[in-house]
Amino acid sequence: METFGVIIVAAGKGSRMGTKESKQYLKLGGKPILVHTLERFQQMTETHSIVLVVGPQEVERCKSYVKDYGLTKVVRVLPGGRERQDSVYEGLKALPASVQMILVHDGVRPFVRDKQIRACWQAAEKAGAAVLAVPVKDTIKVIDESGYIRSTPDRKSLWAIQTPQAFCRSLLEKAHDKAKQDNFTGTDDAMLVERLGAQVLVVEGDYRNIKITTPEDLPWAECILQNKGEEL
Repeated sequence: METFGVIIVAAGKGSRMGTKESKQYLKLGGKPILVHTLERFQQMTETHSIVLVVGPQEVERCKSYVKDYGLTKVVRVLPGGRERQDSVYEGLKALPASVQMILVHDGVRPFVRDKQIRACWQAAEKAGAAVLAVPVKDTIKVIDESGYIRSTPDRKSLWAIQTPQAFCRSLLEKAHDKAKQDNFTGTDDAMLVERLGAQVLVVEGDYRNIKITTPEDLPWAECILQNKGEEL
């Protein structure tokens, strides 16, 4: 069976949530949000191994989660770097050498569906790189430093990027090495791959695959959790 490795990035402090506890450790349905995310990949037969990258002070807590929740596919729990990009790089180095397809996923996106994970992975196997995304619903404006509108992009061409993002390992390694060489920091891994001139395929995702970031996201997350009658 073809398999993939997963890097779960959960090293952020999440200041926008406005809580003392980092967002990934807040409880959702009685379990930490991060555990819900890990369980999503744990139960997939195609998942070969998972590397979890967290804040340095949270490594021991997360090792306990791995044991307590039976997350047997988590092979390493590592401290993250200064930037998200650094955390992904550490996770990439820690995955077994035999793993040649890599999925990078946010620790606070617990509602990604199996079929979307598979679609993204399979697209990357063909194209080398693929990301989940959804069409934007709102009209987007580009503004200047003074707050005035300068342009309105065509909404038909605008997509909000989600995770997982899937890559052939060699391509992702090359992209990260180039970024380090250039002292470049991107907002996601696809951006690093784009800098190489490589194409990244967009796979349509689901609006329920939310990134739980602000207090307003929590009631919506509870609603999704309580009403996921359709198999994720």
